[in-house]
Amino acid sequence: MGNSSELLSRTLDLIGPLDDSAASKARERQDMLTKPQGSLGKLEEISIQLAGIQRRSIPRIKDKAVIVMAGDHGIIEEKFHNWPQEVTAQMVLNFLHGGAAINVLSKHVSARVVVADMGVASPLPTNPGLISRKIAPGTANMAVASAMSRAQAVQAIEAGIEIVNGEIGNGVDLVGTGDMGIGNTSPSAAICSVVTGKSVSEVTGRGTGLNDQQLNRKIEAIQKAIRLNRPDPRDPIDILAKVGGFEIAGLAGVMLGAAAGRVAVVIDGFISGAAALIATGLCPQVKDYLFAGHLSVEPGHQIMLDHIGLTPLLCLDMRLGEGTGAALAMSIIEGSLKVLAEMATFAEASVSEANN
Repeated sequence: MGNSSELLSRTLDLIGPLDDSAASKARERQDMLTKPQGSLGKLEEISIQLAGIQRRSIPRIKDKAVIVMAGDHGIIEEKFHNWPQEVTAQMVLNFLHGGAAINVLSKHVSARVVVADMGVASPLPTNPGLISRKIAPGTANMAVASAMSRAQAVQAIEAGIEIVNGEIGNGVDLVGTGDMGIGNTSPSAAICSVVTGKSVSEVTGRGTGLNDQQLNRKIEAIQKAIRLNRPDPRDPIDILAKVGGFEIAGLAGVMLGAAAGRVAVVIDGFISGAAALIATGLCPQVKDYLFAGHLSVEPGHQIMLDHIGLTPLLCLDMRLGEGTGAALAMSIIEGSLKVLAEMATFAEASVSEANN
């Protein structure tokens, strides 16, 4: 892997398989509940997977947090975007003041919002609610140079690990991932293309609503970045450094740290999907700790999920980011646990079971 530092190496070493014994006990209980076996479909599978993650036959969720990471992108210099770069910082302030969609939906599912500055270009005022881990004021323009150095990529991953480790230390047992960064669908599409081998035009969407001409310029800029930087598809850190983003690297760190701490992660849309490609590239076992919250409208998102082997829990034609799809999916995951823990078994309810 090269240039990997101690925290990243230690974290990768800690990621192990799910607990088969706890998962099979959860499956046995599901099969005894007052319903035909398997009739709650994915709801049953979610609770069984969580049992394996938490090493508990009846898992629990007491503290939920959506970690929203923000960073800016030099690719904005290619001038195909609808929104100015300043919006990244303005939206971070909106998160901190509780006025964004992620604040509303996190509150709806009783999850905390944790906001981290990984590389916002504009200066942000100090705020007790803001975790400042700024690697640099935005990445370089990947259509002209490498987005970041390899050392910066590792630094950003490790910042994500440290942030989630802090949350786990405070008792979090379900983490959602969210993002903010004008221009961040471009590095996400680049990562998707390099990792999956699909063409840039197949995986690149309209982001915040580009017209045909803007979309073509976006595709050309991403193709140019990949041609120029030649990221190594077998080296996730090289991909991150050459065509990634600081918030994408940080989110990959969150997934790695959570898996090492045996905490489930609900990933959001396209940007979180890019981070998941990096995290599972570094450690394939991470996949077992992930739930795909929803399917984004971005065309590359389905390609990402297929590559990782995840099935989205929701399909609501959303493409906002921020962790909004992850937050909504948290209520489904919590519902699956309540079924496992609170539903009566046939014996408890004195209900006759079907003849096998």
